[in-house]
Amino acid sequence: MQEQLIIERAFERRAELDLTRPGRDLREAVDSAIGMLDAGTARVAMKVDGQWVVNEWLKKAVLLYFGMSSNHKIEAGYTAFYDKVPLKFSGATDEQLAAG
Repeated sequence: MQEQLIIERAFERRAELDLTRPGRDLREAVDSAIGMLDAGTARVAMKVDGQWVVNEWLKKAVLLYFGMSSNHKIEAGYTAFYDKVPLKFSGATDEQLAAG
């Protein structure tokens, strides 16, 4: 999987990278990994034969995502907060909510 290789290599060099301006390949690989996590097609950790197994490359993708993303104000009904991760269903239509 190309995304995994890109993420693994970037994570090894993370101290040298300017994560506020990642290259297109890294941005796409991290976005793809986050999309897989969001869709439930991948897990950072899962129980296998009674033992927790960590998918290290996905954990690294999440850490890179946090480095690549800036905090911003998020409105949520009667409240607001500051976070890096947008609300999953913010601005979604009824059809999108049902599909999600």
